[in-house]
Amino acid sequence: MLFQYPVALEQNEDGVIARFVDVPEAITFGDDEEHALHEAQDALVVALAMYIDDRQVIPSGSKPRRGQPMVCLNPLVAAKVALHNALIESKISNVRLASMMGLRENQIRRMLDLDHQSHIRPIEQGLRLLGYELIMHVSKVA
Repeated sequence: MLFQYPVALEQNEDGVIARFVDVPEAITFGDDEEHALHEAQDALVVALAMYIDDRQVIPSGSKPRRGQPMVCLNPLVAAKVALHNALIESKISNVRLASMMGLRENQIRRMLDLDHQSHIRPIEQGLRLLGYELIMHVSKVA
């Protein structure tokens, strides 16, 4: 799963509106395109946190149109989103995963909290217990 989301930018008389097709709850505004894209990162994470709170599957991003800007989740947030989706797909509760990992349920909630600075190792362990493998890919930027 790649968690890269295309952003639609719309100029108006007050600045630039940034919207996500895949996550319509994430909408923000900036003085110019650069500012709107910067704000879009935060708006996306806030919207995804709502999906987690509501226990809804988080979509991976769709393919962008040519030249369309993208917002990518940072690696820790992407891993947390993947764990959240794996829990839903596996129909396993936070309590059950905590038991499987020898942890308390509140530790699982912190692992899924997009604002919490979790360590990656327990998230990776949780994904593995649910049948997933966390693989990181690094590419040179043009």
